Amino acid sequence: MTKVIIAGAAGRMGQRVAHMVNTHPGLTYAAAFEAAGSPHIGRDAGELSFGEKNGVIIEEGLEAVVNKGDVIIDFTFHAATMSFARIAAQHNTAMVIGTTGLSEENLAELAKLAENFACVQAPNMSVCVNVLFKLVKKTAAILGDDYDIEIIEAHHNKKKDAPSGTALKLGEMAAEGVNRKLSEVGVFERNGIIGERKSEEIGISTIRAADIVGEHTVYFAGPGERIELTHRAHSRDHFAKGAATAAAWLDGKASGMYTMFDVLGLHDL
Repeated sequence: MTKVIIAGAAGRMGQRVAHMVNTHPGLTYAAAFEAAGSPHIGRDAGELSFGEKNGVIIEEGLEAVVNKGDVIIDFTFHAATMSFARIAAQHNTAMVIGTTGLSEENLAELAKLAENFACVQAPNMSVCVNVLFKLVKKTAAILGDDYDIEIIEAHHNKKKDAPSGTALKLGEMAAEGVNRKLSEVGVFERNGIIGERKSEEIGISTIRAADIVGEHTVYFAGPGERIELTHRAHSRDHFAKGAATAAAWLDGKASGMYTMFDVLGLHDL
């Protein structure tokens, strides 16, 4: 059994991850932690997350629990994630990272740190979203330069980063399909008299409202027709389930960076 440590165990995602870990046949909920000052420190993590005591007490900080598990599952905040990764590297503890908002500098540091531990990092842990990534690239490659590519993403009003990591990945996959780079053709804001749309642009628009869990639509629009590829999340459970799947998959894996394409066997599709 792979022993799991859950970061931000009292948060919304932390609690859903706990539920998925608790029901996974290859995983055991071994440890939990929260940031200093959390009112949940000292509580039983099982009772908090799924209404049944499991003897796992929420502790303060990763250092207090890092030796109690085999893999850390983290959906917290990018700055915290990087501090956890540095600790994981020191202890050779695997990580599953679903945190969004990681910068290019963060990812470069993470890749270097992962020389000392196995790490699955992905902007989205959902099975369906990772299939969507592949579909978007293939659709872009088939349709080519004659179709405008636009992405709209919507999330709840508490989400801190924009565009979402998923939307950016969708943009990158679409750009790869038509031999472009999102960093060169991505358009993230339109306001005022902006002039005619450039044919190579890939636009990404953001909505933040109420309790929307997550919605992403990629438009491929040509003269007189369009294709829309959409994913809608109805709960956070599919993200948490994907993370649990990744944690079990990491058992016995060598140090290095992996993605959900590795976990799900999607690289060759």
